[in-house]
Amino acid sequence: MSISISLKPFNTFGLDQRCARLVEVTSRNELIKECLKAFAADKPMLILGGGSNLVLTDDFDGTVIRILTRGIEVTETDDAFLLTVEAGENWHALVEHCLQHNMQGLENMALIPGTVGAAPIQNIGAYGIELNQMCDWVEYLDLQTGEVKRLSNEECLFDYRDSIFKGELRDRSVILSVGLRLAKMWQPNLSYGPLTEFSPDTVTAWDIFKKVCEVRQSKLPDPKVLGNAGSFFKNPVVTAAEYQRLATEFPGIVGYALSDGTVKLAAGWLIDQAGLKGYQQKGAGVHANQALVLVNLGEATGESVCELARYVIATVSAKFGVKLEPEPRVMGRNGEISI
Repeated sequence: MSISISLKPFNTFGLDQRCARLVEVTSRNELIKECLKAFAADKPMLILGGGSNLVLTDDFDGTVIRILTRGIEVTETDDAFLLTVEAGENWHALVEHCLQHNMQGLENMALIPGTVGAAPIQNIGAYGIELNQMCDWVEYLDLQTGEVKRLSNEECLFDYRDSIFKGELRDRSVILSVGLRLAKMWQPNLSYGPLTEFSPDTVTAWDIFKKVCEVRQSKLPDPKVLGNAGSFFKNPVVTAAEYQRLATEFPGIVGYALSDGTVKLAAGWLIDQAGLKGYQQKGAGVHANQALVLVNLGEATGESVCELARYVIATVSAKFGVKLEPEPRVMGRNGEISI
């Protein structure tokens, strides 16, 4: 099978790799049928949503299935709105749709790129909120058995940028739809960054939405202008003792205490303080306004992006003794690979 179909329009890094076969599916039945067909062919398969969490390092020697399924259904209980959302729905559009219909709770996660089906995989989050706080269930196709299964929130094993879909179910599941539970008694989350300036007594969900959009747009480059995958690195989590050591040596370090006693460090601050903001090599760069973002300056390849990421990881580790981990999936010729 010749590798002739360009994937450049379908990944936000704008990396010019190709694939042997591209299938775009718009219905759940079609999605199940095409996934099982590709899985049975015993060739590499890549499930693609918005392409916003992906680094392509080579042409893909298999089938790429692009999920374009749509649908948002809402039912109610006395205390909550219950949403069933198809995997191909755009995440930011869903956040806006909910606010337009007076359903609050997702506003802190405005402008996170990608689709709803990708959201549970790495338990997306921003500004003090994570998906697992609203996720009721996830329905997926088990590629090995051909069955459609539903996992409860607890069964998804959500953790920081992690879930069962990155572990036990990796390479054997395709998310079909996601169930969300949005409480009618809305409580604003103003714990993070610029949101602390709001008063909980007067703030509205639209206020939070607009502020998050404003901040993200001021810091994060538009992928249509400068190819990127959003935040490239996870915020590292360290012990309280390690945080105290770092705070003593680096008094300006930015950290957020977590409920289990550990501390989440701001990876962007670490990269910035390591002198890497604006750094460039081989067509890839650390964004000048937000060090957490790696960008394609026009001529980058997937390998040059990975090479830059490795340099950032090594530099931060040498200065702070803290190991950064990448967020995006890195894809080689036959499937996911390590950076």
